[in-house]
Amino acid sequence: MTKSPAAPDLAAATRMWADYASARPESVTAGPEYTVEHFGDSAALADELLNLVLSGEKRATAELVSEFAARGDNLPRIGSHWIACDSTGTPRIIIRTTELRIGDFTTADAAFAFDEAEGDRSLTTWQEGHRRYWHRTCEARGATWSESDDIVFERFQVAWPLELAD
Repeated sequence: MTKSPAAPDLAAATRMWADYASARPESVTAGPEYTVEHFGDSAALADELLNLVLSGEKRATAELVSEFAARGDNLPRIGSHWIACDSTGTPRIIIRTTELRIGDFTTADAAFAFDEAEGDRSLTTWQEGHRRYWHRTCEARGATWSESDDIVFERFQVAWPLELAD
């Protein structure tokens, strides 16, 4: 059984957001909403993907529209933020959405797969990994995944802390 990531430390996330808002009020005014979450569905995957972001390699992510709905979350929009936590629930960075589109599985392309930075960064590896991931996550919530399901394809930048910002 895989270990789940810890729940986000919301108090620490609130402090991080306040620091960001103080330093970058114009960014917060343009996109005042934010979520607090982690990448992936396991502790190991949360840390692996976060480390790809921290290294500067990963600047894109994909998530099923149905997963947002299942959590009761709004879809992101250009300029919205999320605080990415590690597997212990510790907030590490604030990400700001720079590009969004919704499409089905067949609309992923090699450039997006490269920007998502998983595996060898190829479209084939992206497809294989995401098929497994979405089958697993949908099954865990009692749903069935299909390649025709809507996917949010999101590109982002790291906005905070300053020493990690793009």
